[in-house]
Formats: sequence, C-alpha cells, structure tokens
Amino acid sequence: MSPTIEKYGLVTIKALLTLAFVAAGVSKLVGVEVMVQTFEGVGIGQWFRYVTGAIEICGAILLWVNGRQFFGAALLLCTMIGAVLTHLFIIGPSAVPALVLGALAGIVAAAHRDQIQK
Repeated sequence: MSPTIEKYGLVTIKALLTLAFVAAGVSKLVGVEVMVQTFEGVGIGQWFRYVTGAIEICGAILLWVNGRQFFGAALLLCTMIGAVLTHLFIIGPSAVPALVLGALAGIVAAAHRDQIQK
C-alpha cells in the first residue's frame, strides 16, 4: 500500500472516530435521555455516564495530539471493549457499533504503536 493511501486512510479513520466519540461523549455529558436510560440499565449509577463521556471526549482529542495518538486510541479501544461486554451481558441488544468503533480504534493504536516507550 502506498504511504499516501496509508496516511490519508488513517486520517479518515481518526476523523470518523473523533466525530463518533465527541458526539457520544457530549450526549452523555448533557444527559440525552437515551444515554440516561442506558446507564440506568447498566446499574452502576449516573456518575459512570459522566466518566464515560469525559473519557470518550479526551480519547478523541488525544487522537490528534502528536506523540499521544496511541494513548488516545488505546483509551477508546478499552472503552469499546467495556461497551461490547456491557451490551453482551447486561443491556443488549447489539454490540456491533461498539465492535466497529473498537476495531477502528485498534487500527489507529497499531499505526501509532511506536509511541510506546520501550
């Protein structure tokens, strides 16, 4: 694959992740009813909705900070692993959106794995 396609493909994935996670994070922080109901179903408490929203927004921002893209993508990937497990075992019905976002975050993390200190 050419470096140009690889570069622009990665930028496109990061842009899609940013749009998705900022939208989801803001909806959690402002208390959109479906988010309130979803986190009510999780059963931990609404504080967890605020924490999750903040993590999603911070992770999306880190995707664009030089030297921190791996950590932003890893944070989002871990969040999506939790979302998949939550959908499968607690709230249902479909974990597919979380799986897709997690896979995209994994691609970004793999592309920036050189940022991990050895």
